[in-house]
Amino acid sequence: MKALLCHNHYRIRGGEDQVFLDEARLLESRGCEVVRYIRCSDEIQKMSMLSTARKTLWNQQSYRELRTVIQQEQPDVMHCTNTFPLISPAAYAAARDEQLPIVQSLHNFRTVCCNALLLRDSKVCETCVTKSVPLAGIAHRCYRNSYAASTVMAALIAIQRRRRAVDDPVARYIALSEFSKQKYLAAGFAANRISVKPNFVSPDPGPGSGGGGYALFVGRLSEEKGLDVMLDAWSRMSDPIPLKIVGDGPLVSMVERAQRSDTRIDWLGRRPVEEVYELVGEAVCLVVPSVWYEICPKTILEAFSRGTPVVASKLGAMEEFIRNGETGWHFETGNAEALARQMQRIFKDTALATRLRPAVRQEFEANYTADVNFDRLMDIYSLAVGKSFETLNAV
Repeated sequence: MKALLCHNHYRIRGGEDQVFLDEARLLESRGCEVVRYIRCSDEIQKMSMLSTARKTLWNQQSYRELRTVIQQEQPDVMHCTNTFPLISPAAYAAARDEQLPIVQSLHNFRTVCCNALLLRDSKVCETCVTKSVPLAGIAHRCYRNSYAASTVMAALIAIQRRRRAVDDPVARYIALSEFSKQKYLAAGFAANRISVKPNFVSPDPGPGSGGGGYALFVGRLSEEKGLDVMLDAWSRMSDPIPLKIVGDGPLVSMVERAQRSDTRIDWLGRRPVEEVYELVGEAVCLVVPSVWYEICPKTILEAFSRGTPVVASKLGAMEEFIRNGETGWHFETGNAEALARQMQRIFKDTALATRLRPAVRQEFEANYTADVNFDRLMDIYSLAVGKSFETLNAV
């Protein structure tokens, strides 16, 4: 099996970038050949706004380069993690013109929403999910608070929606949760082309002790992550519950202010992955207060790998991945008082979270290991190619 993996790295590296690296390593560790085609959003800094907009809709350079790579390498399948903005939909045309099956992972809602989050004014918004042209995204300047940038995104969505309806070049889409799959179906994706495969954690860091005596947040410090809800919850509690925050982002000043005014809050900034795993393993619980749907937050899976229960908003894929009272707890989305009550209950009964740790770890072993993920990925590739993995591997 030879796979061509395509990915546009973001300027600020995030979860999708890590998944691309993880899946490439996973395939190679199982004896598959991997060819990488990579673009980086850093290139945009050297482009005009007009050039960036044009290449977002169609990048002739990516088209030419991908056709050359396909002709030279003769892969069995092309798997795209992210084509936005510089690989562009031209990737699909290149593969189609070379008669190469395409698999596309759906790591966000960019196919239906200008800002890719289904979020507006810190609230879930599905206005554009069923629209052929997401005009509301332009009217509300949903992408970078810009009419011009939002217009480009709306055009991209409209073009791709039309292409899917007329002659979809993608053989298989990968939804990361059952919840997100339902949103794509509502947007008009064909049910017989979507497979569900969540992310995974590898190498397996093993279970932690949970003996650190603190709650932990790990992630981008941004609006959709519900940081204001979490910090509000801590301001409502008099209990001495320590909160460690790992990450960076546009709301860093909010976190710094909270740290200065509350000695229980400790902002650690960015940390190496090994240190993050150690922090997760020793935490009493991970807090995920997101106000957007989330699709498959890797921080939850990392917590599961360490046996650490998760306290999360009862929303989107978070409600799907976390079994309330078994692998963690939910609270009403955006409700700081509800989160505060949940945290007080957990830290009042020190054995409560400890009792859940074996079940949390079992959840990881059953669903989110490299072995489980590889089998699911091979099933998806086989469906795209129309041959069994055994047949492909024998060629």
